[in-house]
Amino acid sequence: MFVSYILSKVRNYHLYRKTVRELAQLSDRDLADLGIARYDISRVAREATFA
Repeated sequence: MFVSYILSKVRNYHLYRKTVRELAQLSDRDLADLGIARYDISRVAREATFA
């Protein structure tokens, strides 16, 4: 049970990093179209991953 908990945390972290990377590659205009400011990328990725 402990191992599966750790593995789920690792998977969530990898998904978070992937989401941050993909959002960071978007232009400011694309982010604005999505309603996301560049400084909000980590918050949005955190909410999407860990919510």
